[in-house]
Amino acid sequence: MRNALLPVLALFGASVCFGAEVYPSKTVRVIVPYGPAGSVDLVARLFADDLTKAWRQQVVVDNRLGASGIIGTELAKAAAPDGYTLLVNTLPFVTNQFAYGKSEVRYDPITDFAPISVVSSIDALLVVHPSLPVRTVGELVALAKSKPGELNYATLGPGTNPHICSELLNLLGKINITAVPYKLTGTALASTISGENQVFFSMTISDVLPLVQAKRLRALGVGGLKRSPIAPQIPTLAESGLPGFEFTSWHVFVAPAATPRALIKQINDTMRSSLRRPETVQKWRERGVELVVTTPDEAAAHLKKEVLKWRVVFKERGIKVR
Repeated sequence: MRNALLPVLALFGASVCFGAEVYPSKTVRVIVPYGPAGSVDLVARLFADDLTKAWRQQVVVDNRLGASGIIGTELAKAAAPDGYTLLVNTLPFVTNQFAYGKSEVRYDPITDFAPISVVSSIDALLVVHPSLPVRTVGELVALAKSKPGELNYATLGPGTNPHICSELLNLLGKINITAVPYKLTGTALASTISGENQVFFSMTISDVLPLVQAKRLRALGVGGLKRSPIAPQIPTLAESGLPGFEFTSWHVFVAPAATPRALIKQINDTMRSSLRRPETVQKWRERGVELVVTTPDEAAAHLKKEVLKWRVVFKERGIKVR
């Protein structure tokens, strides 16, 4: 009878027995290897809320920022493989190995973690200070070519999503806008609002739309292949003057590599069941987050594909921290 109930329990997100223990029977920690207010933190907190309700156990977000996510990622790698420490990460999870030396990145995103799911994607939004005399991406590229090295873009440091996205702009546009690093998303955004920097890629559209509407920033394009449903008036970068540009922040949940496969599946099933609720889907869409929720195998394949894709960009642009 207990085995017959397992699919039903998984459907409704209830706790499931593994041997003598019911999972989860205590607080689950979700490590975010970046500061608050960014896209990874947003996704982690939305899912933590959903999982807390489903499991009737507290799921807490633990921000462990530093070194483009390396510090928090290595902390998760060293955690017990019992399902009580999860990690949510984004692009630097796979690209840090190209940006840093081998002695500084002591984890392998493919072999040291068990993928649970790619859970969401958020289109990047390119914004500029209103004083910049450009209204399209094509005009920005032309201006940058006429003033090589004179324009600055705000970033969260080498190897972070805003940095990689901006370097993709440099690569495809054949331009050289200079990186200015900040520790926190809010500080980087504020530097663009003040005019200290002219260009910024926001990884959360919903956070900057009010600033665009108030004309404190000007939006030039979204990074996805399609226009965002929460800002359909803003063209994609590809249609606004940079053919071939695509950058969408993906977010993946993983656990330490030795976490039992059955436990990985149960967590994945709970995530899937939460997305069947219309109120959950609406909550995410209001924040500009496109829900995905893949299988663990699909998540593993995605990570391998991203490793191959970004190895080329990092090599072409010579992106190195050390």
